[in-house]
Amino acid sequence: MIGKIGKLEVICGSMFSGKTEELMYRLRRAEYAKKNVLTIKHKIDNRKSYSCIVTHNGRKREAYPVTSCEEGVKTLAKLADDSIDIIGIDEIQFFPEEVVPVVQDCIDRGIRVIVAGLDMDFRGEPFGIVPSLMAIADEVIKLRAICMSCGNEANHTQRLINGLAANYEDETILVGGEECYEARCRNCYQINKKAFALECS
Repeated sequence: MIGKIGKLEVICGSMFSGKTEELMYRLRRAEYAKKNVLTIKHKIDNRKSYSCIVTHNGRKREAYPVTSCEEGVKTLAKLADDSIDIIGIDEIQFFPEEVVPVVQDCIDRGIRVIVAGLDMDFRGEPFGIVPSLMAIADEVIKLRAICMSCGNEANHTQRLINGLAANYEDETILVGGEECYEARCRNCYQINKKAFALECS
């Protein structure tokens, strides 16, 4: 007899699109169904809480903080034992490639894995392991925010430095919220490529 196979659900989109809220909603429903749920967050995201995932409107859910180092990946694999029915991982874009086989192993052992994260970085390019997870997912939910410039639907995350568009060559990871990011539509999104273009010429 073939054992139970799990599934992978990827919730992605720009900042302020409701990814964490959707993740929490799915995990709450699983708990109503008497499932054993494990919630994971990345340690780097301590903007509002060290031990909770937090939506932009202030809703919280306890989560186990994990790092990107080898020890953190091992901890994640250890926590995802056979007593767990469902794993929810927030800010999946911050995790290293080594997490993908851990996720696949969980699915093979019958665990339902739900991850949430940015599919594009502030440059408008694929972010971390999210594209790899989207490729093997059973379900991909791409959420949209509202453009903070024109009010249309937004797919991009605009990074702002002193109110101006960030430079292309700036660090990929800068943890922050409304103080340095906005949701933008394709028309209103901007990236300053001048410094990058001079460097490459």
